[in-house]
Formats: sequence, C-alpha cells, structure tokens
Amino acid sequence: MRTTTVNPVHPVHPVPRPGSALSRVRNLGILAHVDAGKTTVTERILFATGTTHKRGEVHDGTAVTDFDPQERDRGITIFAAAVSCDWEGHRINLIDTPGHVDFADEVERALRVLDGAVAVFDAVAGVEPQSEAVWRQADRHGVPRIAFVNKLDRAGADLDAAVASIRDRLHTVPLVVQWPIGVEEHFTGVVDLVALRALTWPDEKSGLHAGEVPDELREEALRRRHLLEEAVAELHPRALEEFCAEGRLSDSSLAAALRDVTCTGEGVVVLCGSAYRNRGVEPLLDAVVSYLPSPLDVAPAKGTSAPTSRDTAAVHSADGTSGAGVAAGTAERAADPTQPLAALVFKVAQAPTGRLTFLRLYSGTLRKGDSVLDAGTGRTERVGRILRVQADRHADVTEALAGDIVAVIGPKAARAGATLCAPHAPLLLEPPGTAEPVVSVAVEAVRSTDSERLVGLLARLAEEDPSIAVRTDPETGQTVLSGMGELHLEVAVEKLRRAGGLELRVGRPQVGYRETVGRGVRGVLFRHVKQDGGAGQFAQVVLDVEPLERTEGGEEFVFASTVTGGRVPQEWIRAVEAGCRDALAEGPLGGHRVTGVKVTLTDGATHPKDSSDLAFRTAGRLALRQALGGCAMVLLEPVVEVTVTVPEESVGSVLGDLAARRGRVSGQVVRGSAGVVTATVPLAELFGYATRLRSRTQGRGTFTARPTGFAPAAG
Repeated sequence: MRTTTVNPVHPVHPVPRPGSALSRVRNLGILAHVDAGKTTVTERILFATGTTHKRGEVHDGTAVTDFDPQERDRGITIFAAAVSCDWEGHRINLIDTPGHVDFADEVERALRVLDGAVAVFDAVAGVEPQSEAVWRQADRHGVPRIAFVNKLDRAGADLDAAVASIRDRLHTVPLVVQWPIGVEEHFTGVVDLVALRALTWPDEKSGLHAGEVPDELREEALRRRHLLEEAVAELHPRALEEFCAEGRLSDSSLAAALRDVTCTGEGVVVLCGSAYRNRGVEPLLDAVVSYLPSPLDVAPAKGTSAPTSRDTAAVHSADGTSGAGVAAGTAERAADPTQPLAALVFKVAQAPTGRLTFLRLYSGTLRKGDSVLDAGTGRTERVGRILRVQADRHADVTEALAGDIVAVIGPKAARAGATLCAPHAPLLLEPPGTAEPVVSVAVEAVRSTDSERLVGLLARLAEEDPSIAVRTDPETGQTVLSGMGELHLEVAVEKLRRAGGLELRVGRPQVGYRETVGRGVRGVLFRHVKQDGGAGQFAQVVLDVEPLERTEGGEEFVFASTVTGGRVPQEWIRAVEAGCRDALAEGPLGGHRVTGVKVTLTDGATHPKDSSDLAFRTAGRLALRQALGGCAMVLLEPVVEVTVTVPEESVGSVLGDLAARRGRVSGQVVRGSAGVVTATVPLAELFGYATRLRSRTQGRGTFTARPTGFAPAAG
C-alpha cells in the first residue's frame, strides 16, 4: 500500500496553455553517468504516480525499466526503455536511457524525439565523464534540462560542490531552487526556495509533508532565495525589470522566469534529493510539469517533402486540397492532431507480441488499422495495434495524437530513423545520427548447421541496434561484428546466444594483409607445355617484374607489353595479362593478395597448333608466380588515420600509448580545453583501443578512425 501524502505539493506556477490537451504532455528522458541513479529515479517516479505499487530496485533485479535479463544480471541499463505515467493531470512519457559510454547511440536516438530531460548527478561525485557526454548530446539536440542532484544521503554528499561542478564542467548557469535539510545520513528533506516552504519525508515509508521553514533555517533560506533571484534576473529581461524596481521577485514571477530560461537553455533548474530513500521525487515531478516544455512549446518538426514513387504529387486530400508537403522542398509540421501524420521511428524491438516499432508523433493522428507511408522507402505499412508502453508491458489504445510516444505492431520493414507519414502528404524527417563503430570481433557458429540461423539473428540484431554493423570480410571470409565498445559487443553476442540458443565462437578479427614487391626481377622465362592426347597447350612468355610507384588513388597493378614482330598476337597478350591478375590473388609470403606491381611482357613464342588463349593465360599465371618467388617481397598491413580528442592533461598519456601501438603522430593541436592528436596506426593495434582510451581519460576521450591504405609491416 502506498502511504497517503500529507499536505501534497502542487506546482506554484501556471502550466502554459491549459486549454489544450497537448499542453499537458511531457516527453522527457532521464540522463546520467553509470550508477548516478537514473533507473532508481525512474522507478520512484512510477511509484509516486501510482503506475506501480511496489518500488523496483536495480540491485535485486526488480526494476521495471531494466526488464532485459542482461540488464538485471549486470545491474546497468543497456536499452532505452519507455514508460508512461500521470501526474497532476499531466501525462509524462519517460525514457530511461543507458549511462555507459558504449551505449551512447541509444541515448542519441532517444534525445532525437524528446522535448526535455532530467539530468541526474551524484551528490558525491558531481559531474562525471558520461554525464558530461550526454549533456553535450542534449546540447546538440537543443533539449531543455533540469538537474536532480541525487544521493544526498550518502557520506560525503555536498550539494554546493555538485552545483559548482555543473557550472564549471558543463558551462551552464545552475539555478538552485532547493536546499537540503540535514546532510548525509541526516538528510530528511529540502527547503523549496521558490515557495519558501519545507518539504520533508520523516522516513522512507512516509509521504511528503509540507510546512513552514524552521526558524533556524529561515535566514539561510532567504539568503539563498535572494541569490536565486539575482541569477534569474541576469538571464531574464522581465525578471530584471521587476527585480530592479522592487528589489525582489514574486513567487509567480520567479517561477515563470525559471520556466522561460529552462526552455531557452540559458539556465538549468537544480533540485536535490535521494531517490533510493524516496525523498525529493514529488517535487521533481512538479518541476517536470512546471519547467519543461510541452510538445506545443517546441519548434515544429522540419523535414523534406517530395512526391513518392506512386506519384503522390497527384494525390489530393479528402477536402479537395493538395496534400501538405507534396511539392519537393522543406516543410514543417506543427504539433496539431488535425495536420497530416508525421512520425519518427526511434527504436525497433522484438517482443512476444511481435515486432514493436517505437514512434514519436510530431503531427496528425494515428488510428488502429491506418495505412502509413515509409517516406524513405516508399513502402506502405499497415498499423495493426497501437500500444502505450510500460517497459516490457503494453496497453492497447485505439489512437495516438501528435506529441505522443507509442509503439505500434504491424510495420514489417520500418527501421530506426524511418519516417511514417500520411500517404497523401509525404514528409521525410531527419533521422537520428549514428556513430561509426570503433571495435570489431569475429563471430561464427560452432556448429555448421547453425550458420544460417546466425545470419538471420545478426540481421535482426543490426535492425534493432543501428550502431551495430555486420559484414563479411571478402578476404578472410569471417563474419565481423562491429560496435561502440567491447561491452557493447559483449552484450550483443550474449543476446545472440540467448535468443537463438547458439554456441558461438568469438575472437579477434583477422587483418587483411597485402604483399608487394620490394626489389624486382628481369627476364623471367616460362614455357608452358602440356600434351595429354589431342590438341596440346603451348605458350612461352618472358616477364619483367618491378615495384609500381604508388600514388594515392592510383593503380595497384599495371601490365605492359614490349613484344615486337608479332611474336605473341595481341589477343594472347590480353590472355597473359588475365593470367597475371589471377596470380596476384596469392603471394609467396603468406598467401595474401599482391599489390603495387608492374609486369612487362618482353618476349614470347607460340606454336602453330597448340597455342591458345587458355595456354597463354596459364603461362602468365605460372610465370608471375615464379617471378614473385624470386623477388624481394614486402608484407603490407592496413593502417588507419586516428584522430584522438582528449582533455589536455591526458595528451601525454595518449601519445605514449599511441607510440606503444606503433603509431606515427602526424599532428597535435589544442582546441579549447581539449587536445587533438592525429596519428597513423596499424589496424591490428587498434583492437581494444576504445576501452584503453576511456580508462586513460576517465571516459572523456574519443577517437575516430579513417582507413588510409597499407604500409610495410614491422619486423
């Protein structure tokens, strides 16, 4: 049973546009570093809103949003989970996002469809590396945020220090609207600086009590309220006018100004509490409703409109007017249920109920049974069911309106990033960005009979997680799985094992080496004679082999002929060239492909009856193999250009690590507080580099890699 709240707290400032249902919707995400308490905050929100009747715990595997078996086993959030709840007449669509850097792409897709976010910080650690990373992601998407400093009941918790780290490391203006009552294990509540009241939770099972600020805290509360008013006045023109005229701000003016600066991103409201002890959750929900924007408050969705392959330019809407967005160009869709449908797919998942396609509706109304257009592929899909999602539980609804986040069953081919829209009004929305994978492993089924099943499971895995890349190496024949980090790939492989019951062999991918000629040979004579009854084979060739001067984008193999007097007819010269190309497939050092070679046919001989195209092709292949055996060969390995961005204090450590990996530094610059190092590194040395870089830079280092060709291998 939930404890009844005494003196419930309500928002102290008005919610904008109360006449519209959309003004009472909040689409928000929970963002933070690993172990800052994101999932616990989400669980307490679900409990406080009556969505669940028992508090889920991450440590004992009962968290609603960590429903995947791997999440419960590892105790971390891996997959973004969507839930819906109601608070004070508002519907909150909430996405609990992963905090580990390997799953940053999952956060990216969630941020693309959110209107606001709650950033959770540890009261002891302050801003941690991944907190900084997700904050920058939110900056790129222009998502307004409020901050919740969690774990104030821990030893060493310090709200002021956490706020200072927000100011210094995130370069924003923190607007602290709460002050803790008690510290560490004595933390029992907060002073609401906007309404100047005390909010306390006497114990973990008691509800919220609101009352007067205790006399011993009032002076400090008034001082902090004045500092808050000054900070807001510096950011908000109307608040500045009132502050200069009156010397203070009224509660309503302060609250309205806080909402404005939050929505514009000029400042961030800071609240505090202990989610695990169930303290501070109700005021956080009030702040979400009061300060974060509704779908009506964000800019209309922008996309590209164009006729579909079915000539939708000629299709008209029911009222006889042309469908919105049919002409090619840029179009906007406001959050209006009466507008043509425009929805973005941000996640695809397999569930016992079928293939779930998660949508954010930007405009229009989606009803059960509707046919929608995938604007990217021109394919028409039918929506069989619409679901209001509660993590791994679902509730059927008959329709979804603009501003909603729902899942649908029916679309068979829509991928993450696809736009589903009204067929008569096609619109293509910008998809979420996808980072390039940085770590790869080779995967194969232990039993050959499972190979086909593995292919299907890999295709499904890549569909559900666009940051996973699957390819078959054309040289080694290995199936290579690439992702954002070693934990990311470890989770992906375990998912394959559990989903298909497969035994898998996972290892380091083989590197595709090359061979080239260091010093050539001249005058290699080869005579091909074969007699086995009937017409025989005869061909004689003389070859010169030399290194080819390599130029960027140039030829890897050049064939020339200096034969004169018709000693070898032109059509058979082409056969010799084809045979030489055949010989390049395997070099003498290790059977690797040969590159960077120039071969010249200098002489040859024919037989009036036994010479043929096949004979000269065979002679060319065998002659070049013999010639390569006499050359000084060089083994080449693939190299990549790596650009590493790290904090300035980590540059020396990174340079040393690159040198240990046989890297050659080609550039080093400073950009702001970060150092950028460019180096050429053998591909074989980059296995595990992502994890090593993060450990050396406390998770703050990133790198990109671009293949640049091949270089002589060391040793």
